[in-house]
Amino acid sequence: MTDALPDPLIALRPWAAPELTSWGRLPMNAVDRRSGAVCLDGDWRFQLLPAPDAPPGEVWSSSYVPGVWTMQGTDDLPRYLNVRMPFAAFPPDVPAANPTGVYERAVDVPAEWTGRRIVLQVGAAESVLLVHVDGRPVGLSKDSHLAAEFDLTGVVRPGERAVLRLTVVKWSDASHIEDQDQWWHGGITRSVLLYATDPLHLADVSVRARRDGDLRVDCRVRDAGGALPEGWYVSGELDGQLLTQDAEFDRANAEDERVSAFLGEARLRAAVPGVRAWSAETPELYGLTVRLHRADGTVADTSRHRIGFRDVEIDGRDLLVNGERVFIRGVNRHDFHPLTGRTVSYDDMRADLVLLKRFGFNAIRTAHYPNDPALYDLADELGFYVVDEADIESHDHAHEIADDPRYLNAFVDRVARMVLRDKNHPSVIIWSLGNESDYGANHDAAAGWVRRHDPTRPLQYEGAAKRGWADPDLASDIACPMYAPLEECIAHAMSGTQTKPLIQCEYAHAMGNSNGTLADHWAAIEATPGLQGGFIWEFWDHGILQRVNDGRPAGRGGAGLYDNGVAAPGHRWAYGGDFGETDHDGAFIADGVVFPDRTPKPVMFEHREIAAPVRIEAFRHEGIVLGNHQHFRGLDWLSGEWQLALADGGTLTAPAELPDLRPGETAAVPLPFALPEDGGEAWLTLRVTTAGDEPWAPRGTVVCLPQVRLRAAPPVAHTPVGNRPVEVDEDGLLVHPLLTAAPTLSLWRAPTDNDELGGMAARWRDWGLDAPTREVVAVRRDPGRVTVVADHRCAGGTVRHEQVFTAVEGGLLVEECAELPEALYDVARVGSVFETVAGLNLLEWFGQGPWESYPDRAAGAPVGHHALPVDELFTPYLRPQESGGRHGVRRFTLSAPDATGLAVRLDRPRQVSVTRHRAADLAAVAHHDELVPRAGCVVHIDAAHRGLGTASCGPDTFATYLVAAGVHRWSWTLRVL
Repeated sequence: MTDALPDPLIALRPWAAPELTSWGRLPMNAVDRRSGAVCLDGDWRFQLLPAPDAPPGEVWSSSYVPGVWTMQGTDDLPRYLNVRMPFAAFPPDVPAANPTGVYERAVDVPAEWTGRRIVLQVGAAESVLLVHVDGRPVGLSKDSHLAAEFDLTGVVRPGERAVLRLTVVKWSDASHIEDQDQWWHGGITRSVLLYATDPLHLADVSVRARRDGDLRVDCRVRDAGGALPEGWYVSGELDGQLLTQDAEFDRANAEDERVSAFLGEARLRAAVPGVRAWSAETPELYGLTVRLHRADGTVADTSRHRIGFRDVEIDGRDLLVNGERVFIRGVNRHDFHPLTGRTVSYDDMRADLVLLKRFGFNAIRTAHYPNDPALYDLADELGFYVVDEADIESHDHAHEIADDPRYLNAFVDRVARMVLRDKNHPSVIIWSLGNESDYGANHDAAAGWVRRHDPTRPLQYEGAAKRGWADPDLASDIACPMYAPLEECIAHAMSGTQTKPLIQCEYAHAMGNSNGTLADHWAAIEATPGLQGGFIWEFWDHGILQRVNDGRPAGRGGAGLYDNGVAAPGHRWAYGGDFGETDHDGAFIADGVVFPDRTPKPVMFEHREIAAPVRIEAFRHEGIVLGNHQHFRGLDWLSGEWQLALADGGTLTAPAELPDLRPGETAAVPLPFALPEDGGEAWLTLRVTTAGDEPWAPRGTVVCLPQVRLRAAPPVAHTPVGNRPVEVDEDGLLVHPLLTAAPTLSLWRAPTDNDELGGMAARWRDWGLDAPTREVVAVRRDPGRVTVVADHRCAGGTVRHEQVFTAVEGGLLVEECAELPEALYDVARVGSVFETVAGLNLLEWFGQGPWESYPDRAAGAPVGHHALPVDELFTPYLRPQESGGRHGVRRFTLSAPDATGLAVRLDRPRQVSVTRHRAADLAAVAHHDELVPRAGCVVHIDAAHRGLGTASCGPDTFATYLVAAGVHRWSWTLRVL
């Protein structure tokens, strides 16, 4: 830096110059600089200006760094759009109204740094960062999700105080390639550090560690004074074992006088015997220390790393880790927090990964930018395969930008800097060129750089792959489509033309009550060579905790104002449109497998069972066949307990001794129980837990609950009691002391997000299924029996509904039949709905549970005896919708604290829901704080219930889970407890 360089804030106008990606910024590297650094996090003086060229005022407030100003009390609030840019300007232009944050603080430079090289590191800022020290320009950076470093040696004095100013411009030409599906924010989102090195320093360290124990460490050395001094050398050790310097490599490079004078290179080698290979199942790490020495042997610089020995390769259509074809059970993850927006702490990230690990995930796609550096350390430690994705998404202007040479530097710069930062992490197994940015020359240029710099990992990019899953000439080594229909994936794998692994970068959209057919997908993936998994969209619901009274984010002070997915009174989870913006994409931001407070949604239990490491393969009369479905690990880290659930009894338990199985092996074990001779339905569950403490779970944490049916239910017989009257009023409605609304026909559900965005809800409303007109056709009264026939008329046709109420021993038998005309070819449900008196607050049932399940999302809910308070049955999806259902229910009771209440037995396993809300209540509101729970219970018993699918952004449910026209029959008994 020299004083002659222009102040970029005045002269360069970098927020509208796509050819300019940085100025004065140091090259990216993988050297660890955290030790000894001065952390500058905390409260900074702050002003928010209306535009970057607006003069700062005299009044300063404060803003916490790291953090986004959109969550810290400014008038520039969060805004959500998925595809469209938040302004109309065409790339590379930006609007004149351009919020600009000015951060300022005094920094005391340590006196002991005299004679050292002093560097400022800004972890991330969006979208343009301008750095000044004591009013002098130092540099600028774009790329909102990677750190920027600047050499301050010539502009600060050790032992003195300097004034550091960081100016962050929200909108820039770079915003057009940061058009990711997330909230738009502005600010400094990761930590700010000041550190010092010796003038002779490690410029970069590159590690290649193979599973056979071969280790190579390439070091690049620079001197801040210019030419390198004579006699310097590099040493290293791996868990105490000294590494040797590759003399042949040094001699070869010494022939290049320019390199030897200004850029030193050295290589350390080692062959590690008996190496413990790294994988997501066995995340074995070694401590590597690299030291740079002066000629006299003293240490000038040190870098510490935790490395893993592993290989990644593609063999034909298989992605191999350490020679094994592994299934990718992945999720897409943004850096997100409901109180701090884009800023996440180490503890936040660890909690994210621990939760994912407990529910069977083994892979993360860093959608759609490099995540916080600590995430990769945690992925290395806990065991995750990472698809590291560059900060490139030009969704609104994808076609124009992909081949625009003005953006060429930005594409290559962002991809290269990601690779340079993250290359030493064993968890990173694939590089991604970005997301939803079409495909053009800019991608090919970036891909070429990566292939030359790091040939040890494959590349993927969905925009290239969609041009042809098998095309070998495109810049993607993996066929990584988005939401491809399962039948197309299977057909491709069986076509004989497949040339690459097929791993969907997004395949199940978790918006609201969703992720139907997940188990069907995985059954096909595991059974079809060439299919290897995919990544669910996504981890979080990006709901921001909002104060209802003033509509502003709760901010950092909102901790403790939410629990189990529910915001405290006076607060709610905000989504698009809740901050006053008129142009937005609504609740599409709420599409995660966890709620904003990291509470698991029911789909997490589904995924846990789908990913089970040990499974029941078969039941035979002589015993149970168990299988190890891991890739690298035995079953010694697991414990088991057998649980036998008897429909007409309780649950028996016994310890389970898991067999010694290598990955892929099976073994038969004896049946742990002698079945009772009563002939009732019986289900055997293997409750699998951690045998000891794991880094991600304490001893006893449930890992999976594989289950098998040992005996089916016998037919249910009813004995009529003809001398007991059945009371039905003049409208043909049942009169019962525990019911406030009689059982009537239900054909509609409060639309899920999939129903709304997939177009089904609009069709159901057009058909009038939300409010059909009931007309009694006939009421026939016989001793102990009443038959009611009613027509339910709607725009889509007339549904004839027949109910037969028969007094039987112990209660009332209700037999129902509904005939749907051909025009009603796909409805939400066919069944009964009734409402109970208040005070029935406990549901006990035999069926699938305890968590919510639906016909196409039921693999993770084991059959058994379950009990929950009614108020805990409802699932609070951010936008109220159909929820709280339990699939495969055989019988249930609703009781008061004194054990009085009602009991229902079903003719066969049915979909049942018990909540405090009518479907109309849920459909009428946008947020849960607007709901008023009813005193009694709203009970649905469905003969058929439509699957959930993922049609909000992906395939609908399968035909087998649709509710078709025709005749539907169901029956149930009602008795008083």
